[in-house]
Amino acid sequence: PLTRVTDEIIDVFTGMGFEVARGPDAEDDYHNFEALNIPKDHPARDMQDTFFVSDDHVLRTHTSPVQIRVMEHRRPPLRIIAPGTVYRHDDDATHSPVFHQVEGFMVDHGITFGDLKGVLTHFLEQIFEEEVRVRFRPSFFPFTEPSAEVDIDCILCRGAEDTGKCRVCRGSGWLEILGSGMIDPNVFGFVGYDT
Repeated sequence: PLTRVTDEIIDVFTGMGFEVARGPDAEDDYHNFEALNIPKDHPARDMQDTFFVSDDHVLRTHTSPVQIRVMEHRRPPLRIIAPGTVYRHDDDATHSPVFHQVEGFMVDHGITFGDLKGVLTHFLEQIFEEEVRVRFRPSFFPFTEPSAEVDIDCILCRGAEDTGKCRVCRGSGWLEILGSGMIDPNVFGFVGYDT
């Protein structure tokens, strides 16, 4: 099922002109944290629950390091997705220490938050094969500015008035399904792009 869903995600994005890029699962500190605007003393490192391979190498906590690796070697315009396995030291009933993620990014002149919203809304409608109500909530990620969590209508109760009893969304009517944002100018600085 994971491979099938990943293939479907790749098909939607390649249909919008995105290329697929991949990177190592064991990542150096620089690509996993530093170049993504997460310095050694940054509190966001505490959110990552990292598996350390050595003092300077980790099992990647997200596929965002692929973004850095691509931008180090290529110049815009870029439309890239980076599917892959990620690892976090989570040990509760709602999280897995190994899961799959798809990073996506576009870099070019004139790209706006409206483009981001349009791409993600189109992606969600293609994946769910229907019109989907989407909500962007302000959030924080060190490597994006502005940042947003993306929610969709609950797949069980569909945001009905009596959502208080829904076991999937816990009564909110929404499911958080992904994080998003515009690449932070500091990240562009790490790869030598004009911020």
